[in-house]
Amino acid sequence: MLIRCGYDIRFETDNRTAMMAMLSLHPSRHHDLRTPQRLMAAPDIPLYHFEDGFGNVATRLTIPAGGVTLSCDFVIEDSGLPDAQAPDGPQMAVEDLPDAVMPFLLGSRYCETDRLMAVAWANFAHYGSARARVDAIVDFVHNHIEFGYHHARPDKTAWNAYQERQGVCRDFAHLAVTLCRCMNIPARYCTGYLGDIGIPPVDAPMDFSAWFDVYIDGEWYTHDARHNRPRIGRILMARGRDATDVALTTAFGPANLVRFEVHTDEVQSID
Repeated sequence: MLIRCGYDIRFETDNRTAMMAMLSLHPSRHHDLRTPQRLMAAPDIPLYHFEDGFGNVATRLTIPAGGVTLSCDFVIEDSGLPDAQAPDGPQMAVEDLPDAVMPFLLGSRYCETDRLMAVAWANFAHYGSARARVDAIVDFVHNHIEFGYHHARPDKTAWNAYQERQGVCRDFAHLAVTLCRCMNIPARYCTGYLGDIGIPPVDAPMDFSAWFDVYIDGEWYTHDARHNRPRIGRILMARGRDATDVALTTAFGPANLVRFEVHTDEVQSID
């Protein structure tokens, strides 16, 4: 299937302001592109792309006084298959895990494993496999948190989401990631495009989405605590320990977001 993705985002500033953006596709999806993916800036200012420590493509820019509009539009091919399920076997012991996945067992800025350890072990220790534990965690988070865009705030952590029982997709992901890590299942935070493809249309503005991956039986598998069902058309942009590593934009000074539009639609041809 073909999916057209993109965004139109504008910031206004009084002074020159440095910014880092995570608005590019993850390199693992580059071979699926069917049209070029170019981040455009208006006015035309220098953009410098680099690969961060998690393998994501990050962009550095300096917003001129007045502001900047960042935009992109591309078509990508997707398998159209739903998220794959992990095998239902024994959980890997921590001592058998590869070195590269160990950071995804640790607490991080938005994932306080120390504060949620007792909650995790009280609720999920009795499950016999990693997949069963993850499925139970996803069910728990999905039912525990009430979704609403008005519940969003930038400083909300997994512990806050657990206590307040309200949040947006990033809060669902942070809480699920934290509970998985507490149960010694490596988990990483993901962000990208997820349109209303293969489901009834949702009467809400399109946005970027957050989900998470877990490491089971030597492979990473995708889960989504907000939607709690396998989805199709998931287009990865970036992944890391939590939202700190993959923030869509980070401004190093005052910058007012005045427009934020995202599109993710299935199309029949490249036009």
